[in-house]
Amino acid sequence: MQVKESLRGLSPYQPGKSIEEVKREYGLPEIIKLASNENPYGSSPAAKAAIAAELDRLAVYPDGCARTLREKVAKHLGVKETQLLFGNGSDEVVQIFCRAFLEPGANTVMAAPTFPQYRHNAIIERAEVREVPLVDGRHDLEAMLAAIDENTRIVWICNPNNPTGTYVNDIELRAFLDRVPPHVLVVVDEAYYEYATAPDYPQTVPLLNEYEQLVVMRTFSKAYGLAALRVGYGVASETLIRAVEPAREPFNTSTIAQAAAAAALDDQAFIRACVERNRAELERYYRFCEENGLKYYPSQTNFLFIDFGLDGDEVFRYLLERGVIVRSGQALGLPTGVRVTVGTKEQNDRVLELVSQLLREKQLA
Repeated sequence: MQVKESLRGLSPYQPGKSIEEVKREYGLPEIIKLASNENPYGSSPAAKAAIAAELDRLAVYPDGCARTLREKVAKHLGVKETQLLFGNGSDEVVQIFCRAFLEPGANTVMAAPTFPQYRHNAIIERAEVREVPLVDGRHDLEAMLAAIDENTRIVWICNPNNPTGTYVNDIELRAFLDRVPPHVLVVVDEAYYEYATAPDYPQTVPLLNEYEQLVVMRTFSKAYGLAALRVGYGVASETLIRAVEPAREPFNTSTIAQAAAAAALDDQAFIRACVERNRAELERYYRFCEENGLKYYPSQTNFLFIDFGLDGDEVFRYLLERGVIVRSGQALGLPTGVRVTVGTKEQNDRVLELVSQLLREKQLA
């Protein structure tokens, strides 16, 4: 038996170490996990109550249309219900668009490094992947435009970008969209949209009225704190959504996930509080890096990439052995640093204490 050729040599996604795994491996009683950009403040109490209310309906298939959630998201964004495509996390939304648009002979353009599932799914569909290196951690839009040709089907813009946290501003994005050929789909992945506070961060949903080929992706996994339930969505023109819907699996979001996401969306006070705390803690990291001569990318997300000028795996292991899980830059295409999720004040206190210790031991401070 043989799997399809495009899967050969393609590695599955490698999640970071789990809390229980690290506890067992190092014999540590307490672990701080800051590797996956989860919301350290959890999720809205309203979402938890909504989950409890659905527990008597577990034997019934979910609403395949996600009607209640669809209505709430449409109202929240100011779009039509028929402009929405829901997925089992935004990962599945990426998969759906790749399945619908990519095939042998087609190509897709993206930054490097960026969210790896764009590349992963394109390879499975046997499309050519054209990766354009970041410049100072940011998308090189001019080079991305130059990479487009008549066989380009999708261009991906992760905004803010994972793993750097940098962003494409509103003027840059509009200028890019004005020059992209009409046959090319432009997917703007806004997984960290709620955390972005820059005044010139683009408001993309209104742009859907001007650019037929634009898709905006968002998720309930990050600021809304529902990563375990897997709900993401895409927003685009009615025509485009209708065309790609056959590539979506039926019942792809669960009853519990739909209910929790709908309730979480109503609790914007929770989101605002999380964003304010996140921004305050990010500023602490900035000050620490500047005081200690560490390079970093200013972030519009709930994580920070710090360049230590060392092997990222070495920094990762140092923190891991002391009970803090971060993400090594070696796994992200940025080998001399680590990506750290911005935690609570207490969690960040511990991270900064350990990093200070590391810098002293390496005589870098």
